[in-house]
Amino acid sequence: MNGSWVKKAAAHPVLGLVLRIYIGAVFITASMYKINYPGEFAETIASYQIVPFWGVNIMALIMPWTELICGMMLVLGLRTRAMAVLAGSMLVVFSVAIAATLARGIPIGCGCFTSVEDPLSWSTLLRDLLWLAMTAQVIWFPSALQLEDWLLLSLKEVDG
Repeated sequence: MNGSWVKKAAAHPVLGLVLRIYIGAVFITASMYKINYPGEFAETIASYQIVPFWGVNIMALIMPWTELICGMMLVLGLRTRAMAVLAGSMLVVFSVAIAATLARGIPIGCGCFTSVEDPLSWSTLLRDLLWLAMTAQVIWFPSALQLEDWLLLSLKEVDG
């Protein structure tokens, strides 16, 4: 047996749909507390000791809205590849920040979904890397039920 069935399964549009919606939901969920409590989120960002002090508040205001918009567009299937690249880029940054914090032995919570979480661990990093792999699938393979595809078909009909 060759690995063609594995490639076929990995490229299946329904798998892409499931992963796209899952990653989108993760980003939407993660953005909710951060949008509602930007001060607490700024403290979490500062506790990583990576972002310069002048950038903490800016990041605490911009990142959650970026996560929300990215997540919503992934769920809807609009600009899917671009949003998956954005989500993947954020996950790379998050993974590097988590790895650096773990390597330095700073005992903080992730700040991913609430301000009160279990301390960072290697499983937190593995979770983010798994999500990164999921975004890679969405980037490389088309997914089913993309709203963008329907909009483009509608525009072609109007255009004539």
